[in-house]
Amino acid sequence: MESRARYHGDQAVAPGMLDFAVNVRGAGPPQWLADRLAARLADLGSYPTSADVAAARAAVAARHGRDLQEVALLAGGAEGFALLPLLRPRLAALIAPSFTEPQAVFDAAGVPVAHVVLDAPFRLSRAAVPAEADLVVVGNPTNPTGVLHRRDEILALRAPGRIVVVDEAFADAVPGEPESLAGRSLPDVVVLRSLTKTWSLAGLRVGYALGAPEVLARLTAQRPHWPLGTLQLEALTACSAPAAVAEAEAGARRLAALRAEMAAGLTAAGFPVADGVAPFVLFSVPDAELARKHLAEKGIAVRRCDTFVGLPGGYLRAAVRPEWPVLVEALQEVLW
Repeated sequence: MESRARYHGDQAVAPGMLDFAVNVRGAGPPQWLADRLAARLADLGSYPTSADVAAARAAVAARHGRDLQEVALLAGGAEGFALLPLLRPRLAALIAPSFTEPQAVFDAAGVPVAHVVLDAPFRLSRAAVPAEADLVVVGNPTNPTGVLHRRDEILALRAPGRIVVVDEAFADAVPGEPESLAGRSLPDVVVLRSLTKTWSLAGLRVGYALGAPEVLARLTAQRPHWPLGTLQLEALTACSAPAAVAEAEAGARRLAALRAEMAAGLTAAGFPVADGVAPFVLFSVPDAELARKHLAEKGIAVRRCDTFVGLPGGYLRAAVRPEWPVLVEALQEVLW
């Protein structure tokens, strides 16, 4: 099971392929961000400074209206998952289908896991979390379904002695960031965020956690000194600035329009799309394995979905890209 849990979309992509498997917007960061990071290259001979750390934390805190003590800077959102066993849960409930990394982490740490599987249309109102679960992980919007859960439904998962972890890696790709809990100071809710997708920084590993100071202290207690490098800290400061947030919002609106076109195109071609808002689409095909292999032969990479717990066969996931008509045409060639 761990090998499946550790499968990620980048493993489907070979050089030169048209990449629908990875949900990173663009082939690299915008020029202004690349220039800002390049300007710090001369500082790499020195350790990250306390001023850099303070600036990054202050920028993230201001971006979400949180206190400084409610921010923990991470080497990508995935590091937040890697640290969750330090909260010492007795039983972790994973809302599924969802991002598989938490399962891999808990399995490696020997933490018992209960999968709370949501059937299509994958709505949280159908979740039945075990009463004994003292940690719950839910994505919003969820990968791979793209479903955006309502805030009140997520808050309904709270219970005495339980921590709810919300994976908001794709929240800033949704116009207005509706249903986000990033700006809510709650003692038992931790929000994980990533800069990887919106800012095309997958190679830099940048993210952060928002939560109660005492929870974040437990989460980060065993991290090494200098857990983030200078360029990561600079990226956090830059991408949390008001102008950058406005740029991300404008990009999210463009992406939403493109998603609607892509979803309509896939559905019209006979490949129904799950109702969602994320910068990717989950769609049905008659033979997912055959379709994926045929697409690979044509130089098109999509995300296989048989590695997601609780997701029935016959699904593929594709990132929202303007080249979506090429994907639809290739699917029609093999399946119809």
